[in-house]
Order: sequence, then structure tokens, then C-alpha cells
Amino acid sequence: MMRRSVPLALALALSLAACGRVGDLEPAAGAGLPPAPYGADDPLTPDELLETDPLAAPERSVELRRESEEREDDPFDLPPES
Repeated sequence: MMRRSVPLALALALSLAACGRVGDLEPAAGAGLPPAPYGADDPLTPDELLETDPLAAPERSVELRRESEEREDDPFDLPPES
């Protein structure tokens, strides 16, 4: 039983790995790109549509602790109720 399941699992993994498609993205058949944003003359290209808006992925603005520091007392860090 074990000897048969290993090649089967390997074949399944290889078939799933082969499913990936490498190439340019295109709209589905019968569908077009989204309409141009308000105020723009031309619709966005596929590459422009894939760019991340800075508000969607903001830069980290919190200073990380670089050295060992004692943490301030947290009044909400209570032990669990028993």
C-alpha cells in the first residue's frame, strides 16, 4: 500500500506543479479591461492595474526596538482567571 501511494503522490504533485501558466495577463474571453478612472482619458494598462496603491500597502512607520529595553507596565496585561 505504501509503495503505491508514493508514486501516486509524486505524480499528483508534478501535475499540480505543471498547472502554472507563465505569460502576460489578459482579460477573460468576452471581457475587457475596466473603464478608465474618473478624469483619465485612457484606461489603465494591465501593468498599471497590478501596481499596489501606497495606501493599500503602507510603509512601516513604527520604530522597532533595536536594543533590549524594559517594557512599560501594561495595566491590561492581566493573568488569566482561574
